[in-house]
Amino acid sequence: MTLAPDTLAVKHYLVDLQDQICAAIESEDDDGAFREDRWDREQGGGGRTRVLQAGAVFEQAGVNFSHVTGGELPPSATAARPELEGRAYQAMGVSLVIHPRNPYVPTSHANIRFFIAEKPDEAPVWWFGGGFDLTPYYGFEEDARHWHRVARAACAPWGDEVYPRYKAWCDEYFFLKHRAETRGIGGLFFDDLNEWGFVRSFEFLRSVGDHYLDAYLPIVQRRRHLPHGERERRFQLYRRGRYVEFNLVYDRGTLFGLQSGGRTESILMSLPPLVRWEYNWHPAPGSEEARLYSDFLRPRDWI
Repeated sequence: MTLAPDTLAVKHYLVDLQDQICAAIESEDDDGAFREDRWDREQGGGGRTRVLQAGAVFEQAGVNFSHVTGGELPPSATAARPELEGRAYQAMGVSLVIHPRNPYVPTSHANIRFFIAEKPDEAPVWWFGGGFDLTPYYGFEEDARHWHRVARAACAPWGDEVYPRYKAWCDEYFFLKHRAETRGIGGLFFDDLNEWGFVRSFEFLRSVGDHYLDAYLPIVQRRRHLPHGERERRFQLYRRGRYVEFNLVYDRGTLFGLQSGGRTESILMSLPPLVRWEYNWHPAPGSEEARLYSDFLRPRDWI
């Protein structure tokens, strides 16, 4: 007998995860605190958006929970699965982006989500998705190895082939085609996950969500006090432009949120508070900025 998806259990986990991550980020920052906005969506559902701004460590951190419902899936959700057109749906998830103040601390992103599409007299179609990825401004191999070792540990109970598969998917997804470069050093990305059944798939979602802080906070703690100057800050702001480009051009979560009538302020909280572009800029040969491009912004086996 196939168990029906326990949507309430997923929602409870996601709400608790948002609480845990916000508490940990506030504790690490020493100074900043999250502001919470609860919101309702006219078409159904809502969420709670939490944003920390102008902290001592984090220039901006956004950690969102949303649970939205609708009578018909938007085009971004059915582009690869046209058989789901016209179905009612629920979509819930936690999405976060952390933009640090120190240029030596990388930006990080995580998202875990659950979709269920329903139609009268037919079995529901459901799946999990998500992952986490890291976007450094200055490359440290120690940090990259740590990030990917934690990602591998999150996947390990599901088989040795899971981490390489979802690591490769992350490298492919977070790729700026118009720049021919990865957004960062990757991590994990998965979608349409239901092959293990609900219970085992939900366990995997929880494993990914629970490993995020273990992956990110040790890097923050190693780099947050490194001295830096105007050169590093300008490069950080320049590289943040790539983050904006990806989120507005390619990111499926951003597209889904906008197409489904989500709360715009919550959807776009992923964008950094300050950013700059510079025409046809190139790093000086042999510089640490050049090393980011040559050694880090390409798929690698970090383990």
